[in-house]
Amino acid sequence: MTETVLVTGGTGFLGSYVAADLLEEGHDVVAYDLSTDDHILAKLGVAGDVTIRRGDVTDPTDVVRAVRETGATRVVHLAALLTNAARANPRSALTVNVLGTNNVLEAARVLDDQVERVAWASSAAVYAPPDNYDAGFVDEDELVYPDTLYGATKTYNEHQSRVYHEDYGVSHVGLRPTVAYGPYRETGGSAFLANIVEKPALGESFSVEYGDQVIDWQHARDIARAFRLAAFAPEDDLGQRVYNVRGELATISEAAETVRTILPDVDLTVSEEGELPWTQNLDMTAAQRDLGYEVAYDLETGFRSYINTLREEHGLDPV
Repeated sequence: MTETVLVTGGTGFLGSYVAADLLEEGHDVVAYDLSTDDHILAKLGVAGDVTIRRGDVTDPTDVVRAVRETGATRVVHLAALLTNAARANPRSALTVNVLGTNNVLEAARVLDDQVERVAWASSAAVYAPPDNYDAGFVDEDELVYPDTLYGATKTYNEHQSRVYHEDYGVSHVGLRPTVAYGPYRETGGSAFLANIVEKPALGESFSVEYGDQVIDWQHARDIARAFRLAAFAPEDDLGQRVYNVRGELATISEAAETVRTILPDVDLTVSEEGELPWTQNLDMTAAQRDLGYEVAYDLETGFRSYINTLREEHGLDPV
């Protein structure tokens, strides 16, 4: 059954992938964003099928109007300032991430006869550094104690969404994704990791540090599917309201070796210098059980798809 889904941050990296996934499943999509630049949507081949509505999640009236006028029955809320931008603009981060989320939840409350569900982006950044945990896998009941402002805003949003559900009956599902990768990522604290794939894909040499550092690599298409599942999961299937969703854990060195497997002649060097932000080993049993989420893109599958997308765009043969 076709529904209209409003995606905040819908012209951005993840928003565009979410839009493409929803369209593939037969839904109508409204991309609600300050930016009307549709170049990522165009690269994904869906720009002509998405309605773009310029708007600002920090404006409560505009958010309510957008949801009401588009007839959206589901909202996927992704608009936020990511880690580096939040660090550089702390007050803006609070306004966009916290107040913006409140405006979306409030729109769902006010329009409760229209809006069925808000699926929204929390983050694995809500967790404390790994040495705070004894378990091999960290589940949703473990300590939440972020060490970044970005993570703190997401933690607050988990609390305010809980209150909107308990006090006002707003149906919501929050997801805690990890490190998103895939073609066309341009911003965010881990965007530089794209060069591990993008440079070799086009025959360019590349050197990277952090060789022994672990990353949870989650393909954008997996994350997009997770948000669709969160937006449409039957209410009775939900055993909780916030879920871990992950990809595949691998060190930078292991990721580089995967690239070498796909491109044996690549000039890619890795050193052990430097330190990246920590990565958790997330338990996503609940998301598998309640949402039906599974990882479709392991590292080799995801990297090969990524590499061939770039090679095709540059007139090179696939590998």
